[in-house]
Amino acid sequence: MRLTLFRHDRLGLVDGDDLVDVTEQLAGPGPYGPAGPLQRHIERAAEGLTLVPDLGPCPRTPLTEAALEAPLPRPGKIVGAPVNYLDHKAEMEYTTSVADLGIFLKANSSVIGPGQDVVLPYSDKRTDQEGELGVVIGRTASHVTADEALSYVFGYTCLLDITVRSDEDRSTRKSFDTFTPIGPWIVTADEIPDPDTLDLRCDVGGTTRQRTNTADLIFGVRELIAYTSSVMTLHPGDVIATGTPAGVGPLGHGDRVVVEIERIGRLEVGVDGSRGTPYAERPGRASKRAAQD
Repeated sequence: MRLTLFRHDRLGLVDGDDLVDVTEQLAGPGPYGPAGPLQRHIERAAEGLTLVPDLGPCPRTPLTEAALEAPLPRPGKIVGAPVNYLDHKAEMEYTTSVADLGIFLKANSSVIGPGQDVVLPYSDKRTDQEGELGVVIGRTASHVTADEALSYVFGYTCLLDITVRSDEDRSTRKSFDTFTPIGPWIVTADEIPDPDTLDLRCDVGGTTRQRTNTADLIFGVRELIAYTSSVMTLHPGDVIATGTPAGVGPLGHGDRVVVEIERIGRLEVGVDGSRGTPYAERPGRASKRAAQD
């Protein structure tokens, strides 16, 4: 299944050229809160409920007319894997990789959906696109092995890990509002038997910047889930951003950014650089000067 949100809290299932409203069948009665009805469905599935929708009586909307939203607008947590492709390690001249650095967290308030804009916070600091495969956890995972890791996955999605190249901490540089576009939907795990064999491409302004296959990950999806679950318990609806390949580059006002992943789909967002302020004028700068004095 391909599942997403639309019309402010409606859960849609992609069926050919249509989006079928399966909110009540899969998520149960509302209200669903800021996490949305897909989060409720993932939690119900984790409890062992067999949820197979009957599409016959459900309202349909042509997919071309549906304004899709982030399928998980407020994940419990977003876990990132730094430097998880060797070619990205080389282009950034890092001496370490995910194997040395471990993982990091992004704010769940940074999520946006298809068609929305990434807002650049600084007018004088480079902000880069990082196209990635996103993994959505389907049931509670703690200290799981790599061999069993995929059984804990609900599905997969396209994800952008937007990053400011500043001297702030990694989690800060990646957690600004709008810095985690997700979508256009989540493809359930049964449709992707092996997530470590997927072609990924990321375009900016119509030019391809990144092209890879997830077979080139340093920590593949299985190993990444196993490692992450040894550090922190993963819960249904948590999202793991698996890392980005070489080809990251600066974003500018008016850019269109596209991530396309084989068997998953195409996520496109815009870029708004009209509101950026100088880095030196960011909140807290005066306190930093006082501390230095």
